[in-house]
Amino acid sequence: MAPSDPTQTPLGMLALRTIAMPADANANGDIFGGWVLGQMDLAGSVAAGQRARSRIATVAVEAMTFHKPINIGDLVTGYATVAKTGRTSIHIHVVIVATRRLTHEEVRVTEGTFIYVAIDDEGKPRPVPPA
Repeated sequence: MAPSDPTQTPLGMLALRTIAMPADANANGDIFGGWVLGQMDLAGSVAAGQRARSRIATVAVEAMTFHKPINIGDLVTGYATVAKTGRTSIHIHVVIVATRRLTHEEVRVTEGTFIYVAIDDEGKPRPVPPA
């Protein structure tokens, strides 16, 4: 899935909300990309787990785009949409919006597609049930 227009309102289920803290930032005060990636994976896993109705495992990230930085104190909100379902896989498009701490402006800051696999209790792939 190609990156969306960063000015569009995000669609999908509300899957995550957290606040970017000083420990998550680099020396310039911007939040580390790895922290953002982790938050995106958490948001995507909410939607994937609900769709799979089972345990899931992250197997890939594709089409990752950082549009703008996240600042310390921003409210970070993750939206997730099921983009595609395979026999055992679920592709989830995740959009992160930062609400700026002082201005309350909402800015689409990053998005990407995460691929999860439905797994059974032993960690082996299992079919995704019908929608």
